[in-house]
Amino acid sequence: MRKILIIGAGRSASSLIRYLLNKSEVEKLHITIADLSLELAQKKTQNHPNSSALALDIFNSEQRQAEIQQSDIVISMLPAHLHIEVARDCIKYGKNMVTASYISAEMQELNDEAVEKGLVLMNEVGLDPGIDHMSAMKVIDEIKDQGGKIILFESFCGGLVAPESDTNLWNYKFTWAPRNVVLAGQGGAAKFIQEGKYKYIPYQKLFRRTEYFHVEGYGKFEGYANRDSLKYQSVYGLEDALTLYRGTIRRVGFSKAWNVFVQLGMTDDTYIIDNSETISFRDFTNLFLPYHPSDSVESKFRMSTGIEQDDIIWDKLLELDIFSATKIVGVKDGTPAQILERILNDSWTLAPNDKDMIVMYHKFGYELNGEHKQIDATMVCLGDDQTYTAMAKTVGLPVAMATLQILNGNIKTPGVQLPIRKEVYLPILKELEEFGVVFHEKEMPYLGYNPDRLTI
Repeated sequence: MRKILIIGAGRSASSLIRYLLNKSEVEKLHITIADLSLELAQKKTQNHPNSSALALDIFNSEQRQAEIQQSDIVISMLPAHLHIEVARDCIKYGKNMVTASYISAEMQELNDEAVEKGLVLMNEVGLDPGIDHMSAMKVIDEIKDQGGKIILFESFCGGLVAPESDTNLWNYKFTWAPRNVVLAGQGGAAKFIQEGKYKYIPYQKLFRRTEYFHVEGYGKFEGYANRDSLKYQSVYGLEDALTLYRGTIRRVGFSKAWNVFVQLGMTDDTYIIDNSETISFRDFTNLFLPYHPSDSVESKFRMSTGIEQDDIIWDKLLELDIFSATKIVGVKDGTPAQILERILNDSWTLAPNDKDMIVMYHKFGYELNGEHKQIDATMVCLGDDQTYTAMAKTVGLPVAMATLQILNGNIKTPGVQLPIRKEVYLPILKELEEFGVVFHEKEMPYLGYNPDRLTI
């Protein structure tokens, strides 16, 4: 039996594990599921005869290295900053490795050694990053193979709630790490290119500079810019592109309402609120408003933000109970961002029967035979339940498929890499279609770059 070690058994690993267990008989696999929680690891084995559970402390180097040595390939589903120690062990003991996370500077430093040893360290092969890379490169390579030149590329992805579970005014629930949602956009200005011009959006302006698009069968969406789109110029071979923009998808109206929290400072994660454990939601909200001897918190809030009572944004805020005097924060030494996350969890946590939804949208503008052309590619994936969510499916399945492709010798190019080569993305995208992850490509009238409008 060929041994696969999976480190990390959280929600994102559910579909990954099920896929490999279903393949284990035919592919002669034994899957070891390792997690700090033995109970969680055991649950994920599903009592399958070709699996075993292991309590693993990732900081116990002796135990970690022993398990890696016994494996044929390692999958790390740990938080991104913990991959590096696993990767170093894989290099040391000659093991291939797969992750769904962005390539860090420390990971990239292992490239030369990985190449020298003929090892594949595949990263960014989840959803975003992952399916976004693969689906984009497929179309980009097809256009280039025809002799076309890419002049525009826009890409958006978002984890949302499925239409049948969309039951709040924000049209949003947490389908992934809530903390990442609250901190989205922080850490530097968003930067991209539009029609040959560099554009920058600082954090305090990010949620008021949105793009809009339509997905057939699912309606209208908005997207706000990701932090750095420009790094994909070289990754995707788009040095000649005059528009390059990547963003995050939400339903229309979300960003304008979320901007209220940003402007008040409620998403700040740099300082601690005194006595945060005992204050009410109302007290927390009042911290960011000016003092007045008689005005209510609600009045001060509307005065500070300019939101009228008949504005839908006001109804959205009321829905979150941010003015409740009875609900207690209960977060010790919490930052504003941590407390806001706590408040949002009350309203945005998926109910037991709720389903999530992943939406991805690409726009390709290109020149071919002297003509300007455009292709729109869309993908919508719905979750099955609370375990096999759309997020777990789209993150975990590509990781599992890449692992098996490497194990079977179909992915051979060594080094620290992401899935932008045909040997990687073609078989994975084809197999993903069997699981409902399907891109619909449609030729559209070209609406992008106009050389007469370069001053925009």
